[in-house]
Amino acid sequence: MVVIPGPSVLFIVSRALASGRRVAVLSVLGNAVGEYVQVVAVAFGIGAIAEQSVALFTAMRLVGGLYLIYLGVKTFRERRSMPAAIEDVPPAASDRRSFRQGVIVGVSNPKTVVFMAAILPQFVKPAAGEVPLQILLLGLVFSLIAIVSDTSWAFAAGGLRAWFARSPRRLEIIGGAGGLAIAAVGAGLLASGRQP
Repeated sequence: MVVIPGPSVLFIVSRALASGRRVAVLSVLGNAVGEYVQVVAVAFGIGAIAEQSVALFTAMRLVGGLYLIYLGVKTFRERRSMPAAIEDVPPAASDRRSFRQGVIVGVSNPKTVVFMAAILPQFVKPAAGEVPLQILLLGLVFSLIAIVSDTSWAFAAGGLRAWFARSPRRLEIIGGAGGLAIAAVGAGLLASGRQP
């Protein structure tokens, strides 16, 4: 399930194309941390509440969708300054920001919490005890697989970006396309209804 491209993969690929491998990998790590926050929530029962609560699900979907649209619009608007931004942005500040943005996207993805709440408990053995611990371990396995898979996507897309980076015009085009793709993922999240 993790390997099949979904909103997170589109977000990571867009980040790689718009901002490079480093930003994309930091976004992958942040996204995994954000999704693991949801695993913790599922382990301690909040996932079941989110799964049953239309209001909570809708709020998470709106926050996640709007944030992705914000990131997409920001990336699109800054597309002309991408060549200079690549050289001028201090790595530490950029790294923290990229990681934080990934966390926000991961933690605000309502489909992940519903998926986790629906799938992880199926693999729990109540007779083995410590159900929350089992869910935390299963979620960790999910996160590790997601990191490997999403990082592969980031490197592949980052490799294509190197070709685009040889021309400021091509870099501007890919930056604009990456921004539009991020915003489109957000719009898709906003447009999606409650999934059974």
